[in-house]
Amino acid sequence: MAYSLAIDVDALSKTYRYGLLSHKGFQALDQVSFQVPQGQIFGLLGPNGAGKTTVIKVLLGIVRKSAGKVRLLGQPAGRRASRRRIGYLPENLRVADHHTARSALQYYGSLSGLNRKQSRTRGDQLLERVALSDWAGTPVRKFSKGMLQRLGLAQALLHDPELLILDEPTDGLDPVGRNSIRELLLELKAEGKTIFLNSHLLQEVELICDQVAILDSGALRYVGSIDQVTAQVTSDEVEFELAAPESEVRAALDHHQPDHLHPIGENRFRVNLRLAGQTAIDDCVDNLRQHGVSIVSIAHRRATLEDAFLNLIETGADETDKR
Repeated sequence: MAYSLAIDVDALSKTYRYGLLSHKGFQALDQVSFQVPQGQIFGLLGPNGAGKTTVIKVLLGIVRKSAGKVRLLGQPAGRRASRRRIGYLPENLRVADHHTARSALQYYGSLSGLNRKQSRTRGDQLLERVALSDWAGTPVRKFSKGMLQRLGLAQALLHDPELLILDEPTDGLDPVGRNSIRELLLELKAEGKTIFLNSHLLQEVELICDQVAILDSGALRYVGSIDQVTAQVTSDEVEFELAAPESEVRAALDHHQPDHLHPIGENRFRVNLRLAGQTAIDDCVDNLRQHGVSIVSIAHRRATLEDAFLNLIETGADETDKR
């Protein structure tokens, strides 16, 4: 059966009851709706306690929803038929200490229905792909957290799933490791796989995700593209490139007290200033010219995903307080 959505979540709600006979409970999710088209990288964001883990557990069929509809790969969430086509990396993968990287993948391969030869062949290919081939025979107890994350990604890919659900996939990795995983995820997307990831590293999400959903206190604050969410935030930070001796630049900017004046050449400097509104920008430009400072360029700093995220969370908290 043909389907265009890898994940379809419609009015998902989840309430955890305080006891089997209790009518009281905690609402972890409230009418959450979003869709993930096939072949996209989709990021789930939110502060601690936002409901992200509950969403993932419902998608995997670990937790039952209280209301709403959830479909994965054209099947209701939790169905065996859909779970066989999903690869999952938990935030803290636990691997028995006696395993090596290779034997661990053979074990996980057997759980995914692969025979020993398939697990060995596929496992060795993936160990090379996640830069662990030199550690294939090393006990995992000697692995760093970053190495375990890479091993976890390999096990999620063992059975060649259509959909990957990754919980903090770059946690514990250094910048080089994060870059290599980022490149791998983009390669997987190019191969047609859909990737759903939960991450608190907003810069990483901004670099690779096609769309994001932002949760806060169980409610959906935003769902859409990175460009759409960042366009909602206006940054007061203005970047100037200036040409003049340093003493003249500092004298012209003394009123603004810039944190950093970055030299980019002889008598050339770059500086970022917070200027609220066009009037403040005009006044600053006039002051620079009065001090004989040439303005080579001027531009508003583009709002980042972090800017938009914090703005949405703060706005949501204000609305909650008003209620």
